[in-house]
Amino acid sequence: QLVESGGGLVQAGGSLRLSCAVSGSGITIAAMAWYRQAPGKQRELVAAITTGGGTNYTDSAKGRFTISRHNAKNTVDLQMNSLKPEDTAVYYCYVPDYDYWGQGTQVTVSS
Repeated sequence: QLVESGGGLVQAGGSLRLSCAVSGSGITIAAMAWYRQAPGKQRELVAAITTGGGTNYTDSAKGRFTISRHNAKNTVDLQMNSLKPEDTAVYYCYVPDYDYWGQGTQVTVSS
């Protein structure tokens, strides 16, 4: 089970930090990721990170978002800076190894 937190309403140019924790002991996770889905659009990958710290970002997130993780705790964070109205979406944590999706957290950026 994935538990997300940290969404909310922020003005353009502001920051938010999303957090996701994987419950359950003895779970080994290779990669963790954040996706988002805006109204009327397909869900898209925002950022992903491997156990070794390798990262991948969608072009619109590069330079503004930072994904990080704590391997021992099986948590992953997404620091979002310089937010824009087009970042408004429901953000989902995802663990590919187990096809686990979080419940989603709303991020709304006002202009």
